[in-house]
Amino acid sequence: MAASTHPKNLDPKNFGLLIYPGFEALDAFGPIEVINNLSLTHKDISLSVIAATLDPVSTLHKGMHSVGQSVVPTHSFNDAPALDVLIIPGGWGGFDTAPELRQWVRDTVPQLDTLITVCNGSALAAQTGVLDGRSATTNKMLWKECVAHGPKVNWVAKARWVRDGNIWTSSGVTAGIDVTLAWVANEYGDELSVELANIMEFTRAESSLHDPFSDVYKCEDVPAQVKID
Repeated sequence: MAASTHPKNLDPKNFGLLIYPGFEALDAFGPIEVINNLSLTHKDISLSVIAATLDPVSTLHKGMHSVGQSVVPTHSFNDAPALDVLIIPGGWGGFDTAPELRQWVRDTVPQLDTLITVCNGSALAAQTGVLDGRSATTNKMLWKECVAHGPKVNWVAKARWVRDGNIWTSSGVTAGIDVTLAWVANEYGDELSVELANIMEFTRAESSLHDPFSDVYKCEDVPAQVKID
């Protein structure tokens, strides 16, 4: 397991949400609701919504759904601010991202205090190499499709979320709320994490091993196929 060499920022202030065509709405806005409520008491934090351009970005992907929503970014890859925490949601579009998005992730992650991925957002991250040598988890319904994108990643099946150093990855969709609350507990203390969950009237998973969906979809661990020096 690779340890983080990035110095920990004891007071993270600058949060970023990466969006792209075909991102999953709740993957993004579950964690962001946690951050929104965190700002009730930590008023010095900021959130940037980052995409390739400043054009609205839709959750729709290649006609799969008849209903979708669009989000207007606050920053593009060219003017995105320095970040302490980056959240990468999954979504059908995460399997088919543009080269410039993958390069931005590749360049940005080493500068972060924390990376949080939701659902197949970890498969997106794995495509860039930033998860090489790490342990991670991902969406359980699309387990085989997701882990195929990270042959150098140690994929953990029975996990609601996995923390490896400064990188937190999570299972499908709603697990994004759990992993963000777990990060809050680690960063600010369990009492605040419970308070935020109660504000959302959300029953949080208190253990990273609380993952019934790995059994539902019969997922098994997939160790890294390539040794990392």
